[in-house]
Amino acid sequence: MSRIYLIDDHAIVRDGLRLVLGAAGHEIVGEAAGPTPALAELARLQPDIALLDLRLGQRSGLELLAELQRRQLAVRAIVLTMSDQPRHVAEAMRHGAWGYLLKGSPSTELLQAVDAVAAGRRYLSPQAAEFAASVLTGDAPASDSLDALSPREQQVLVMVARGASSATIGEALHLSPKTVDTYRSRLMAKLGLTDIAAVVRWAIRERLLDAAED
Repeated sequence: MSRIYLIDDHAIVRDGLRLVLGAAGHEIVGEAAGPTPALAELARLQPDIALLDLRLGQRSGLELLAELQRRQLAVRAIVLTMSDQPRHVAEAMRHGAWGYLLKGSPSTELLQAVDAVAAGRRYLSPQAAEFAASVLTGDAPASDSLDALSPREQQVLVMVARGASSATIGEALHLSPKTVDTYRSRLMAKLGLTDIAAVVRWAIRERLLDAAED
């Protein structure tokens, strides 16, 4: 059975995953609500599998995947998320994810994914495989603009869209407000956006932000 680390910003989700995985004989060696504590513990605990969401509060699971890839940690990451965006599937796999499935999947599929990844095989749920195929065939909706942004610019974009000030963003990301302003100006220029209202509308359209948050 596998040693698994859970990364999700909702405690109730982690509780449910712990029950399902534990009942199947897997060992939950730790958990975190965000990327920063997760990275330190993943390096220390060296689990077989990290099960993570793409949306971790104001941080991105894609950023965590990229950092795991950069540090060359042996842990194999499985994305478990609500996002059905083709570009998210493609980005997650590009950043080294071993599996991708949706939170609406049955628990049996989660266990299949864990077993497959533990055995050294990639796992895409049927829905995720379809999304990935749509990217490869060019059938997915155009969203190339997001790919032009760096992971840090994507972080700043989401936080700006949620109404955070430059000072608040800087404190969260350990940047000066002036640096945050530079990121904001740069990402708005790349996306062709002229004001914060346009940033909010763009983030909602791209499903980076729920309309209820507007």
